[in-house]
Amino acid sequence: MNIHHRTRQTGLSIVELMVSITIGLLILAGLTTILVNNSRARTEIERANRQIENGRYALQLLSDDLKLAGYTAEFDPSNMTLPAALPSPCLTTPADLQAALMLHVQGVDNAATTPSCLSDVKSNTDILVIRRASTCEAGVAGCAAATNDGTPYFQASLCSNATELNAAITNNASYLGSYYQLDTNLANLTNTATALHNRDCTTTPPGTVAAIHRYRTHIYFIANNNNSGDGIPTLKRAELGPGPAFTIVALVDGIENLQIQYGIDSPVVDGTPDSYMAAPGSVANWGAAVTAKINLLARNTEITAGYSTTKTYTLGYDASDDPITVSFTDSYKRHAYQSQVRLNNSAGRRGS
Repeated sequence: MNIHHRTRQTGLSIVELMVSITIGLLILAGLTTILVNNSRARTEIERANRQIENGRYALQLLSDDLKLAGYTAEFDPSNMTLPAALPSPCLTTPADLQAALMLHVQGVDNAATTPSCLSDVKSNTDILVIRRASTCEAGVAGCAAATNDGTPYFQASLCSNATELNAAITNNASYLGSYYQLDTNLANLTNTATALHNRDCTTTPPGTVAAIHRYRTHIYFIANNNNSGDGIPTLKRAELGPGPAFTIVALVDGIENLQIQYGIDSPVVDGTPDSYMAAPGSVANWGAAVTAKINLLARNTEITAGYSTTKTYTLGYDASDDPITVSFTDSYKRHAYQSQVRLNNSAGRRGS
């Protein structure tokens, strides 16, 4: 008979243990490498998506506001005259706002001078000023109620009696109080004795006071920082509000440059641009602006490890009609955006 003896496991030799540890470390190193690479790729995809969304959002904000530039509810200011000189963008009194009413857009090319109500403006970037009434009627569903806190409000007449729309118009002052009102004292716009009225012209309570719209002055600019000292370039907006005074609001971070060229409807007045200017300069040219070409440069808010760039970006044309080019030697990824916008209110009035 053959007798078989069962062999017992008595452990691993040192050689076997070292081999198994080495194999385990190799597998672990491979898994770690895959995990790190996937994490890095995911982070870069998130940064790229955030940069794209920021750039598109900034472009949409500017485009939407430019399309509404010069909106004055039911009032048509076509026959009003332009001011004698370019007003400061930071004016706040009703008289100054009324004087600038016809300048629906205004700008500062390459931040040549910084308006007093702005701070931390990035050099060699454009500043854009948009003036208009809000499209939201104060107090209706979904729109904020009017408040008597010094905020400017605009009111246009719909009445056609002898004291309002039938009044003889000889100069800018004749429009004021008959065709429209712009005031920071809300009582003047809500009291049936002093306010402008709806089509039935009734002044007897409960009255038919014409709709009230908040009057807006928006000043867009590129700031060096989102929060003080963080080094993140940001699209910001100074908004005219209570007081009246300007409040600066951060809109989109990572927006590094803004350049705008304005389409000027002159000398042929038909609502379409005859030329484009980066710095229209004169009051007449600003009053004839009917389109705008927006050039934005967006960048990631964080550097990409191992990435370096020597790219050059073209952002429209300067006041001498030379291409505006910017180049960098750093580790930030960037993308340029461009859009052309029609200033519907000014272009429509001039083309009619």
